[in-house]
Amino acid sequence: MADGKSGKTDSDRNCTHLAGEYFVAAELYRRGYSIAITIGNAKAIDLYAEKDTRAVNIQVKAIKNRKSGGWPMMKGKVIDNVIYVFVCLNDPPYPPAYFVCTSREARSKVKQYPTRGIIGLTKLRSERYMDRWDKIQAALSRT
Repeated sequence: MADGKSGKTDSDRNCTHLAGEYFVAAELYRRGYSIAITIGNAKAIDLYAEKDTRAVNIQVKAIKNRKSGGWPMMKGKVIDNVIYVFVCLNDPPYPPAYFVCTSREARSKVKQYPTRGIIGLTKLRSERYMDRWDKIQAALSRT
């Protein structure tokens, strides 16, 4: 069913989100983490990344391409002590872009409106967030 604004269906959004989760899982696996993917639509944590008996919670937010503008997110829904990976899948032939944030960083980037919030792509397009997989290792060190 289309949402009436963007013409995107729930199926489109679910497929985008699932693709984002799998891309993030693959990137983490490539970096030596053991990965567990949670199942379901209304879950707080998408992935668990484990290394050396320590685990970190990861929430993935995915958009299809730059035209999407950003990731819908309410400031009050950002969970403490979770790493957020924002994925822009990009159109072929370009690879996905990854932006890694702590919960504090993610919360600070939300532009909150009365009924919705968004983290704009331009807010995360910097060396502070792009491909910052080291934040996951830092989070593991704190557990």
